[in-house]
Amino acid sequence: MTTNENRDANRFLSDDAHTGEQFQNSEQSSFLDREITRRGFVTVVGAVTGGVCLGAALPFQNAGTMVAKSESKASSVMVDLKLVVNGRPHALTVDPRVTLLDLLRENLALTGSKKGCDHGQCGACTVLANGRRINSCLSLAVVHDGEEITTIEGLAKGNDLHPVQTAFLEHDGFQCGYCTPGQICSAVALFEEHNHGDASFVTRDLASPNASALTPDEIRERMSGNICRCGAYPGIVSAIQTVSRGQGDRTGK
Repeated sequence: MTTNENRDANRFLSDDAHTGEQFQNSEQSSFLDREITRRGFVTVVGAVTGGVCLGAALPFQNAGTMVAKSESKASSVMVDLKLVVNGRPHALTVDPRVTLLDLLRENLALTGSKKGCDHGQCGACTVLANGRRINSCLSLAVVHDGEEITTIEGLAKGNDLHPVQTAFLEHDGFQCGYCTPGQICSAVALFEEHNHGDASFVTRDLASPNASALTPDEIRERMSGNICRCGAYPGIVSAIQTVSRGQGDRTGK
């Protein structure tokens, strides 16, 4: 190889090495650029997100303060209420959000009506409002202004038990007794509803001579809103049937 050829080869190798070095530096620079860009992006996004969250938190905090103030203001507005409970008139000033059950138990100390599920599903809180059975845990007290409320404490006349109460005792219509006040109140209202001609889901033929008979199926259907966790249903059905027969399907009063 001639001197010129050696010189050209060295220049080629030198240029190639320089190009490779430039390429490597370029790749490294590009990599660093990408790293910086990624980190910068994450930093920017984090800052923006944090800023948005921080900025959004302020309205929420303000809203929470407003809600708290609104609740405080609402709770300070009391309502006058008149009820006749178990034949006795009561003039009360109550929070408009209090339920009838809580008013009976907490304000009037009538603890016979029980708080079971507090969702209107068990019937332990059943009372009579103008003779109509209701779940008192779901009903606001202010809705019943001026009405007559009857609880389990108001069914007996002194030492004389209501016929339904007597029948529950005779037929073992209860075990633990927790649901019994609601069961008895519901049964008393059942007679009123039935004697008014109200049909149930299982009433087959209203024109039939036996349509007015409270059969076990009728009783089970009409009492289905009252749950007994002890399973005293046979005694409950028997008790109601006994009162029905003894009263000629009239109210057990």
